Amino acid sequence: MSDVRAPARPGRAVVTGMIAMAALVLSVVVAVTIGPAELAPADVWHVVATRLGVGDALGFATPDRLVDGMVWQLRLPRVLTAAAVGGGLAVCGVVMQALTRNSLADPYLLGLSSGASLGAACVLVLGATVLLPVAAFAGATAALAATLGLAAAAGRGSSGGVGGSTPTRTVLAGLAVGQLAAAATSFVIFWSAKGDQYREILSWLMGSVAGATWTSVAIAGGAALVLGTLLASTGSLLDAFTFGDTAAAALGVPVVRVRWLLLVGVALLTGALVSQSGSIGFVGLILPHAVRLVVGARHRALLPLSALCGATFLVWADTLARTVFEPRELPVGIVTAAIGAPVFALLLWNRRSSA
Repeated sequence: MSDVRAPARPGRAVVTGMIAMAALVLSVVVAVTIGPAELAPADVWHVVATRLGVGDALGFATPDRLVDGMVWQLRLPRVLTAAAVGGGLAVCGVVMQALTRNSLADPYLLGLSSGASLGAACVLVLGATVLLPVAAFAGATAALAATLGLAAAAGRGSSGGVGGSTPTRTVLAGLAVGQLAAAATSFVIFWSAKGDQYREILSWLMGSVAGATWTSVAIAGGAALVLGTLLASTGSLLDAFTFGDTAAAALGVPVVRVRWLLLVGVALLTGALVSQSGSIGFVGLILPHAVRLVVGARHRALLPLSALCGATFLVWADTLARTVFEPRELPVGIVTAAIGAPVFALLLWNRRSSA
């Protein structure tokens, strides 16, 4: 069970939020400067100001075409996409952990990422990449429906939960649906992929924002901004779920409707993010835990701070992925797993020691 009863720290949350926001902005600027051809932060501001039409007012000359291309066409869309994906996944993780009252819950664990991956793999082998966002969302939604349906069916006639669907049953159902979707994805690849499709699909499934464009920024950033903001505004509702469905209902929360709306929102956001980045694990799992240690478990602070920290985390994970073995590039999902697994193990050890 998630440590949702930890005391809130409102003063610390405000200070942490200001630091996290500054760290994210600084990280975006610095990450854009890192690459085979090094740039200065002033070059980034120069290009951005010129592209936004305020360069003349600030006295900037026309930037060099090569520098402009590196910043505006290559690096900035990738960094912004990584930030949007990281922030969105972290918010999804917080919501899932609150709704299921399980500290291990995240979009990957409950089958949403696997479902989105299956939908994406199907359109990739067909060559219909234009349908990738739609297919990823459809896969995530189908996985969500299957998870909740299986959990409800397994608990029918028992007590506890909504329709017999307890948090534990929901997690176990998500594991089953995720494994089934992963097996189906492997079958689709084995049976239908040809030539370079194997490499393209494998790279996508391992998570990558290497091909990000401004369209990617619009899809991932727009989803994170709209849906992420809506989900992040539900802090009071999620606090009501802290002590279970009965307590939430006693506080006047329409439990079934709110749970479904929030889970559909998570599925929609996950589908949009996964469609642009592939399946990236651990972001939605470890970031909420790390932030909760600093500011407590009140969701009004936990949700926005997790978004900021998740965005910063994935920006630097992707920077490592594209530079540590330069000129070769790692899928960012490998980096998040390499960092996330030991960090999560450390968090578990700390909780064991303090128990």
